[in-house]
Amino acid sequence: MKILQKGFNYSQDGPGNRLVYHLQGCNFACKWCSNADSIPLENPKAKDYSVEELFDEIMRSRMMFFDGGGVTFTGGEACLQGEELIELLQKLRENGIHTAIETNGSIPVLKKLCRFVDWLIVDFKHYDDTEHKKWVGVSNNNTKAFLSFVFAEKIPVHIRIPVVNGVNDNPQGFVDFFKSYDTYDADFEFLAYHEFGKDKWKGNYQIENGFVSPEKIKEFTDLFEKNGMKTVVT
Repeated sequence: MKILQKGFNYSQDGPGNRLVYHLQGCNFACKWCSNADSIPLENPKAKDYSVEELFDEIMRSRMMFFDGGGVTFTGGEACLQGEELIELLQKLRENGIHTAIETNGSIPVLKKLCRFVDWLIVDFKHYDDTEHKKWVGVSNNNTKAFLSFVFAEKIPVHIRIPVVNGVNDNPQGFVDFFKSYDTYDADFEFLAYHEFGKDKWKGNYQIENGFVSPEKIKEFTDLFEKNGMKTVVT
């Protein structure tokens, strides 16, 4: 498995203190991505690990998984390495390790993989397919189909919406999409745009005036809650 970086953080990528692995490679190319170096499938900075090596490292780290913590796989898009990830997730489940995955929801193997994950995080970039292609580079149809599957199967899911001024800052469009589903087992988080990864684009960063106000985030929160959807802040 190709790992770009790893480290601990608390509660931002699942509950408690977590060992977070950023896997190399992504099939999306969000123009605001804070991990642009994780997009290419190949990166000389990424290191190769076997499933067994990662499993051993995680087991050695388990004393750090306090407050309900565990291990989180993110990216890039972790599910591009789906078959290896399933093998690792199965071994971790057998040994009582809490697992989470953050995904764009577009990789077919997810329907199988999500059965072995304790905490599912899906990033949903835009409700409109044309706009999604413009800002992300590909269609959102696979992500929508996976979310439909998750809602139908009543799989608990944490949905993150990155809010970018001039890109996807219309909360009504998101609400209109989600209100046609039973979202009882879902909660929603709205992430205000930031430029933390701008330098990684090496002069090719294309987002201008992307910042949103706290009032805009509150507008999202209020409208979702008015429509019976749970919102959270992590």
